[in-house]
Amino acid sequence: MDYRVVFAPEAEEQLAELYRYIAKAATPETALSYTEGVISYCESLERFPHRGNRRDDILPGLRVTNYRKRTIIAFMVRDKTVSVLGVWHGGQDYENDLLSDEAD
Repeated sequence: MDYRVVFAPEAEEQLAELYRYIAKAATPETALSYTEGVISYCESLERFPHRGNRRDDILPGLRVTNYRKRTIIAFMVRDKTVSVLGVWHGGQDYENDLLSDEAD
């Protein structure tokens, strides 16, 4: 049975920021292609949601995976829903971001 993939508002904003960053550094076409690839990869979690590495040390139930070795995707699987919590690119510190969100 397939899972439903949902994006947290923070993840949606991070994708928009990633698009803006790549569009400025390269071209809007490159940015669109890359961010659409990230979204497609996230949506593919509906069929195989338990990929990646568990990071219970950051947040119970947290999983992380990579897209093209440069982008980290953090997500959780509950019931039949995959919640994409965030998207970090190019060495951004996802661990501290998630730990500070948990503390708030």
